[in-house]
Amino acid sequence: MQKDTNTWYASWFDTPYYHILYKDRDYEEAQVFIDNITKYLNLPENAKVLDLACGRGRHSIYLNKLGYDVVGADLSKNSIEYASQFENDHLKFIEHDMRQPLEEKFDAIFNLFTSFGYFPEEKDNLTTLKAIHESLTEYGFAVLDFMNVHKVIGQLNPTETKTVDGIVFHITRSYQDGFILKNIKFNDNGQDFDFTEKVKALTLQDFEELMEQSGIYLLEVFGDYKLNRYYEKESDRLIMLFK
Repeated sequence: MQKDTNTWYASWFDTPYYHILYKDRDYEEAQVFIDNITKYLNLPENAKVLDLACGRGRHSIYLNKLGYDVVGADLSKNSIEYASQFENDHLKFIEHDMRQPLEEKFDAIFNLFTSFGYFPEEKDNLTTLKAIHESLTEYGFAVLDFMNVHKVIGQLNPTETKTVDGIVFHITRSYQDGFILKNIKFNDNGQDFDFTEKVKALTLQDFEELMEQSGIYLLEVFGDYKLNRYYEKESDRLIMLFK
């Protein structure tokens, strides 16, 4: 399978502006989630862990600090080049399309913070789940952390202006044809930019159907980073544990 070069995620994630816009994400909350889920999984010492769609590797680095043997994988060449400076004997980064299984098998695979559902073709979501399943060891677990689309659609903020590092980002959000769209326009050094994030609004039922087709067994569903129960109308997240 050839690498995508013309999709929104391949172009947007490879720009420095993506990292500028999202520089203030709550990474402390993210680390709390990683602490909670790794304790819940009770992974063996030196477990092999894949951080799938790792970006610049912040969560891979934290997982490695917890004592795991970590591979961070991402489609973005620029992100992987940046992350590679943090490599060590038990942490490496690779450029990888999540639709392809890896030859190496993992005790745990994490796909965190809505890094799924980017593909325009429904079949690619199925292909990705199958690839995750094939990349697990016999006793391995996967964790897919997705938005709760019911709550997101119900609370969609249609317009927002955000200034970061002197750049004014004009953001509009909408729900169209089964996708949640986030259009981002800005000007930097006299040049106009226009990007649109497009994520499939997958529900728990959608995932259950995809997992059934993939031969995946869904073990648990959580609704937030403290691993509380999932409620369709109330939960902030849709976090699925499967094997």
